[in-house]
Amino acid sequence: MAQARIDVRIRECVASVTIANESKLNTLTRALMEEFAAAVDELGDDSQLRAVIVTGSGNRAFIGGADIGEMSRLNPTTGREFITKLHRCCDALRDLPVPVIARIDGYALGAGLEIAAACDLRIASDTSRFGMAEVKVGIPSVIEAALLPPLIGWGRTRQMLLLGETIGTAEAIVWGLIEKVVAAADLDAAVESWIGSILSAGQNAIRLQKQLIRRWEDLPMRDAIAAGIDCFATSWESDEPREMMQAFLDRRGR
Repeated sequence: MAQARIDVRIRECVASVTIANESKLNTLTRALMEEFAAAVDELGDDSQLRAVIVTGSGNRAFIGGADIGEMSRLNPTTGREFITKLHRCCDALRDLPVPVIARIDGYALGAGLEIAAACDLRIASDTSRFGMAEVKVGIPSVIEAALLPPLIGWGRTRQMLLLGETIGTAEAIVWGLIEKVVAAADLDAAVESWIGSILSAGQNAIRLQKQLIRRWEDLPMRDAIAAGIDCFATSWESDEPREMMQAFLDRRGR
């Protein structure tokens, strides 16, 4: 059996982070969570990075949850430590200065759905399944499950978390849990299309945009708008707007 691990591959300026624990539906152990958070933190230091893709090994699961064998032996102290490690994984993704795409093929359950919610964009194969069934094993859904209400609304969040229901992509796309659904055979091409859109935009503009979106999540509306004015002014500290706008004008004038 292959050892569970986190695989990081960088192609030009795009990184792919793969949870490789396929025999256990890519479930997250303490060791994998520590390795994942450290790998993502390291990517954040790369000034040339443009985008990150997060996925699971194989086609049965994105991430099937956190390891129940490990969780069954927790107590209040170790439980706090365990769930904090998972939070660190989600927080590391949200703190990356570039867009993060969740490439979902198969189950995204519990911790896996929290990791997906922590990404900026989510694309799934049409056979994928989503759920937060922690209450069915005696624990609540916590940490980045708090990201679900802004995505799918309070009623649907309650439906998922209190009933422990698992849904398919037909519901997930209507609810706003994911942004795109494609056939499994088309998943990589669809991800590459999104990557192409990101790479065609201004590198500095994309970083500023993600930073601003994160601020919007935490600010009252008046302050969020004011933050946008500051962000717009900051964008002109580089030559990127002038160069890209001039290129646009040159193309239009042909």
